[in-house]
This record gives sequence, C-alpha cells and structure tokens, in this order.
Amino acid sequence: MSEPTEKLLTIEEVAEILRVSTRSVNRYIESGRLKASKIGVWRIKQSDLDAFLEQTSNVKPKKKK
Repeated sequence: MSEPTEKLLTIEEVAEILRVSTRSVNRYIESGRLKASKIGVWRIKQSDLDAFLEQTSNVKPKKKK
C-alpha cells in the first residue's frame, strides 16, 4: 500500500495563506527560507510551509519539565 501523497501548493495558494504578495513568496524561495520544488512552476509542500511558519514564529516552544 502506498503512502498518501503530500499536498503541493502553488505560490498563489501560499501567498493567500500567508496573506502576502506572490513576490514575497518568491523572495522567501529565492533566499532559501522556504523550500520549494520547480515542477514546471514552483510548488511548495504543506510540510515545508508548516516548517517555514514554525521557524518564523516569535512564539517560543514550551520547555518540558
């Protein structure tokens, strides 16, 4: 049985989610801050978007006791 395929997002979809321009998303990709794959056009895995949001968050993770 194969694993479910991870959702691939377009630059436009990511821009809408982040509420930024598509140019900003392109800049994140060009700078290496956001991982993306060029499959005809740039595609961003949902897990890479989640990692980007985690890295850019100003909320520090809670320490375990």
